[in-house]
Amino acid sequence: MSHAAQLLVSMLDELGHITDEPGRLTRTFLSPAMRRANQLVGDCMNAAGLDVWEDSVGNLIGRYASANPKAKTLLLGSHLDTVRDAGRFDGPLGVLLPIVALAELKVRGVMLPFNVEVLGFSEEEGVRFASAYLGSEGYTGRLKESTLKLTDADGVTVRQVLEEFGGKFVLPKPAHNRGDLLGYVEVHIEQGPVLEAKKLAVGVVSAIAGQSRFKLTWTGKAGHAGTTPMALRQDALAGAAEFTLAAEKLARGTAGLVATVGSLTVSPGAANVIPGSAVHTLDVRHAKDTVRRAALFKLGRLAAQVAKKRGLKVAWQRTQDNGAVVCSSVLTAALERSVKAVQGNSLSLVSGAGHDGVVMSSLAPVAMLFVRCRDGLSHHPDEYASPKDLAVALAVMTDFLERLAKDHRG
Repeated sequence: MSHAAQLLVSMLDELGHITDEPGRLTRTFLSPAMRRANQLVGDCMNAAGLDVWEDSVGNLIGRYASANPKAKTLLLGSHLDTVRDAGRFDGPLGVLLPIVALAELKVRGVMLPFNVEVLGFSEEEGVRFASAYLGSEGYTGRLKESTLKLTDADGVTVRQVLEEFGGKFVLPKPAHNRGDLLGYVEVHIEQGPVLEAKKLAVGVVSAIAGQSRFKLTWTGKAGHAGTTPMALRQDALAGAAEFTLAAEKLARGTAGLVATVGSLTVSPGAANVIPGSAVHTLDVRHAKDTVRRAALFKLGRLAAQVAKKRGLKVAWQRTQDNGAVVCSSVLTAALERSVKAVQGNSLSLVSGAGHDGVVMSSLAPVAMLFVRCRDGLSHHPDEYASPKDLAVALAVMTDFLERLAKDHRG
């Protein structure tokens, strides 16, 4: 394994120890651990010769400036936040690998005829506010006033967190004009088993599935668990549970559709009190937007039927909605050439998981490189990409940058 690949492994290990929760890896939007992570990765950027700063939403940016003042800019990156009890690779790999690749090219004396920005987005997972992509939405100018009103579990709004971070907050404009960009390329673990089954270290993404997220609030009537007859109950949790099972049934019966209720809060939350309120998330995804939208229509009708039958009220709050994204044919072809040069052959993959590339596609053409992960496992402390596979991904990125440089000199 090369020195550069060893450096990447050690950087991932060091960053993997920065957490808000002792004993498990958790970093959420603008938390103390995220501040420390930005400091560490910023130091790595500085060591690689990049100019470093944070923007108003906490994104970490490292810029390699070309000598040509009219040069366009290539964006490389991913996110530095994590899910709760996370692994070390989901997100940080796509930030640290480009830093090492640029440092390696500098050692080789390779001069790039375009600017490069390495982006460490402050939020992608949607853990703290149930709305993903706060970082990339800020970078692309897509952050909305309604998003700033979302609250975390402690009732703190997105706006309050941002103003604590950087003072009075104004919705940011796009960081670049689309015409000034070559594109956005993200390296990420696959989060699936295909590369492992094919015995390949890396593959190229052709498209990213569309995704919708909601917060549903079921309102019934709290009552004594021992004295309220079953026929007279307005149990909010029972309604939420019935809807959850109905959503699961719909997804199981629709090819390619996934529907997940991943978080649930019950009030009053006592063993001897009928739940008067239940609040839960809903995540729905499909590679085709038409299928996803049809499923959401059916789920809306199902929720209304459950609420009517049980004497409940149900309110929907949309927290995220992103259509399916087709990756750039030009950038994808360039990545495939590099994959073939390093690995021998290339595999095309569709991503069922969402990525910052979804939002970044509004600003620039996007491409993605997937790296094999053991057992296809992600969002878990056992998430693992081998040093050998990381070395292959790093070689692909350096080859990609060198070829792109030759194309733009020519």
